[in-house]
Amino acid sequence: MTDARASFDETQGALIASGVWHAEAASALPDLAGKTVRILDGAGITRLDTNGAWLLLSAARPQPGDPMPELRTFQPQHLAMLQLVAQHGTTTAAQAEPHREGVLELIGRSTLEIWAHVTGLFDFIGRLFLELAALLRRPENWRWREFGTQLGAIFAGAIPIVTGMLFLLGVVFAYLLGDQALQFGANIFVVDGILLAVLREVSPVIVAVLVAGRTGAAITAQLGTMKVSEEIDAITTLGLSPLAVLVIPRLMALLIAMPLLVFIGDIAGVIGGMLVAQEQLDISYYIFKDRMIDVLDLKTLLVGLCKAPVFAVFIALIACRMGLSVTRDARSVGANTTSTVVQSLVAIIVLNAIFAVTFVKLGI
Repeated sequence: MTDARASFDETQGALIASGVWHAEAASALPDLAGKTVRILDGAGITRLDTNGAWLLLSAARPQPGDPMPELRTFQPQHLAMLQLVAQHGTTTAAQAEPHREGVLELIGRSTLEIWAHVTGLFDFIGRLFLELAALLRRPENWRWREFGTQLGAIFAGAIPIVTGMLFLLGVVFAYLLGDQALQFGANIFVVDGILLAVLREVSPVIVAVLVAGRTGAAITAQLGTMKVSEEIDAITTLGLSPLAVLVIPRLMALLIAMPLLVFIGDIAGVIGGMLVAQEQLDISYYIFKDRMIDVLDLKTLLVGLCKAPVFAVFIALIACRMGLSVTRDARSVGANTTSTVVQSLVAIIVLNAIFAVTFVKLGI
């Protein structure tokens, strides 16, 4: 096996190479600064791989825009190797540099995306109202079986996690409030704090977050998968509306399941607080119950329950729209599912803040 060698013939402008050319042959190249290579002669090359071909072509064409030299006296297999490397090198060089966005361009693009999302959501809501109106005129078209299936999956499937989560949060709130109440001898007022926190704020918000992460993501993934597998196109081909068949049953199931789950969460949270009050503050179950009867206002319970349907509507709208917006690839399903969870969480937080300010202003 012969080492790589190369020389430059200034009279012909020829780079003459011989020997074995591979990745370690770069040191064999002569200094070609300020010289133009018009001919690449490979008569003496005994072995050539893609690394060696790239070295020779790079030496003959320092810049991508330089003309291709004449390839002379190469063996057929070496000539094919050089042409292949030259072709892919030209394609790589022709690729545009990645565009770097400025701050104003980024703001403008983001604004347009948000505006397109908002207009698309309003368009979706409008079409959904038309389908609901059509179903009210012809109730025999209502998909009762699909509604029952979705209600069972959303409600029954979420009971264990809602109960466990709210029970633990009731325990945490009772411990935190009890630790502070012990310092001032105000143990009995822990009951007031638990009822107000759990029923009015914690239970509806936490249940909405759990439903958004569990059911909202599942709805988007289901509809997105149906979109990719063209099942939704098949429904349309049959003369049916995907909104009536798929979206409205899920929306109504969420609308019914959410208040029920919040109520279950209220009970679990109060029971968790009751257990801690018994152990930490020596407040017996009977005292806790009597205090609860004295201080619990119906409006405190209704405030939390009234939030649930609003949260449910927004979760359903976001999840269904993102599912139907999936393009025909698996990556879009994952991206839209993630977007559903993020949008739902933001909507829940914003809506809860609006509720809090509104109720305070109204004195509720």
